[in-house]
Amino acid sequence: MTKREIDWTNLLFLVIAHVLAIVAVVYMVTVKFSWWTVGVSLLWLVCCGLGITGGYHRLFAHPTYRANKLVRAFYLLFGAASVQNSALKWCADHRDHHAQTDKEKDPYNIRRGFWWAHIGWVICKDPNPSTDRAIVKDLEADTLIRWQDRYYVPLAVLVGALIPGLLGFLWGDPIGALLVAGFLRVVLQWHATFSVNSFAHYIGTQPYSTRNSARDSFWTALITLGEGYHNFHHSFQSDYRNGVRWYHLDPTKWFVWSLSKIGMTWDLRRTSPQAIEQARHRVLAGR
Repeated sequence: MTKREIDWTNLLFLVIAHVLAIVAVVYMVTVKFSWWTVGVSLLWLVCCGLGITGGYHRLFAHPTYRANKLVRAFYLLFGAASVQNSALKWCADHRDHHAQTDKEKDPYNIRRGFWWAHIGWVICKDPNPSTDRAIVKDLEADTLIRWQDRYYVPLAVLVGALIPGLLGFLWGDPIGALLVAGFLRVVLQWHATFSVNSFAHYIGTQPYSTRNSARDSFWTALITLGEGYHNFHHSFQSDYRNGVRWYHLDPTKWFVWSLSKIGMTWDLRRTSPQAIEQARHRVLAGR
């Protein structure tokens, strides 16, 4: 496999963010604890999580449904606050992952090892950066996505750190809000997202296909707003659901479905029950 150079900028930022996340915990324990700070941090965690799962992933990378400009702007703002690259870059990596799953050109190839898939690929330079945008030409036609790509860094700082910190002034804890809603939140969210690249290709079941390493796991779904049903997702990428059964924990699916009831999302794509059962039967038959 191709040896990759360390991306020192990414590595330094990851280290600083993790250190500040630890500082956030120490601050809450030894300096000041505020339920308001905890509340806004949880709100930011959910909103940013949906920005990635409902927006970057299920709307942009895989157009599994359509959404109005307000919903798309929400996804793009909180997606930027998640500090996982602009929607264009994120979707380019993710589409490459699906096109090259478990192969050399898979950006987070689990065959390179668990830690490579989880975080190693983030701290190494992409050997083919010039090909990133060829796979997202459809997204480049969207003015909102182009705007977010152009202003990604200031948006990430503004929505991901400054706004939570400023909100903290309302209850006298701006430092705590910045540390907890900004840095502790983003580090927790990073590892939740990274777990889809690592755990979801490492542990769980394969009820729909054994052709690649993707697996279904309730535990991964629990920390990723429903993204853990990864074997289903790799088998049926055009479905807006990841957890297809009624009892599957998939808050992103419920969020998108709820918005459809008030006209903010529409054309929710679903795989037919017949196709799903046929896939299950093929696995049971060993094909």
